[in-house]
Amino acid sequence: MSEKHLGIGFIGGGFITRFHIESLISVRNVDVIGVMSKTKKSAEESASLAKNIGVGNNAKAYDSITDMIADPDIDALWVCSPNFARIETFEEIANAISSGKGELIGVTCEKPLGRNFAEAKKVLELTKSVGLLDGYLENQVFSPSITRGKEIIWARGAATTGRPYLARAAEEHSGPHMPWFWEGALQGGGVLNDMMCHSVEEARFMLTEPGKPRDSITPISISAHTDCLKWQRPEYVKILSDNSNGKTDYSTKPSEDFARSLIEYLDEDGNKLIVETTTSWCFVGEGLRLSMELFGPEYSMFVNTLDPDLKVFFSRKVSGDEGEDLVEKQNAESGAMPVVSSEAEVYGYSAENRHMVESFLNGKRPDENFDDGLDVTRLLMAAYMSAEQGKTIKLPNNEIETFIPAVAKGEWNPKG
Repeated sequence: MSEKHLGIGFIGGGFITRFHIESLISVRNVDVIGVMSKTKKSAEESASLAKNIGVGNNAKAYDSITDMIADPDIDALWVCSPNFARIETFEEIANAISSGKGELIGVTCEKPLGRNFAEAKKVLELTKSVGLLDGYLENQVFSPSITRGKEIIWARGAATTGRPYLARAAEEHSGPHMPWFWEGALQGGGVLNDMMCHSVEEARFMLTEPGKPRDSITPISISAHTDCLKWQRPEYVKILSDNSNGKTDYSTKPSEDFARSLIEYLDEDGNKLIVETTTSWCFVGEGLRLSMELFGPEYSMFVNTLDPDLKVFFSRKVSGDEGEDLVEKQNAESGAMPVVSSEAEVYGYSAENRHMVESFLNGKRPDENFDDGLDVTRLLMAAYMSAEQGKTIKLPNNEIETFIPAVAKGEWNPKG
């Protein structure tokens, strides 16, 4: 590490890595040194992106995680590889450091921390075993509309009429990019594990009083429902099968494409707080929609990313290739369309990475860290347990620590 400059390496070279790299345009004192991926081509493409946009003039592809750790110019790693490689990744990181192959200041990890509670706990333990600072990459708690909204609500509404008591959060789109996301065993579940992680943590963040730790509010119960509403229909089963060369069969082994949960919390004074979350891979609209609603005694707050400050309209006579140049998970090329002008900024990636870089440079554990990732995983597993058992799960519940969702075992099918 040069004076107050952080060199970082990415593990994984796909979509989310490129999102992070693009966000670094707005982050000072950081250089992308390398990218490692099991698919060398994707690592090379991401390294080239870093060069082309000026956030990694010497970025290159590496053959292994250990090779990146051995490079003295790399001070921290951003783990953006698939869920099913999580434990393997962190074991290699811990082994490389403990055996003296190299040194790091810290490591960050994309959601989820693990496919289940046991995996998430193992990731935290491996990271602690080699003394690394850790940051959990939950971009939505860094989104400018969320952080500014929380600041205003708590400073004006809560300060005069009382704390907020209800948060509603949702993330919805038409489905993931890569085939492995659709596989319960590889991803750890379906849309609940893939996307409700965002809504659960974002809502918890909004209901936590500024300056207080996240555990100042205590979850006491959770109820949830999961279903497969769209992607078990024959025409969509065929699409998934074709996209995966026949590996994905939603007729017999689906994952949930819709999920909802209701989480009850108590604040420090014993007051009841409620979090409602909804998520789906069967949303039909312009593209990815993130929404948040917050309510208190005499105030409310609303965020919807499909209500941006820029919209365009294309008539039937305007034609073009399918793409995502207007909004992530874009579903159309004509009609009235919202445009998210800077997705990395709006979705929170820029502020998230700025916080992680500054924390590591100052030798400080990030505010959003692996403890939060473990807490989120605990809640997600409780949600799966509730959906499977058809009842409210009281918290704490020790069974969560060894629980594996039926969908992750290939044993879930709402059609029997």
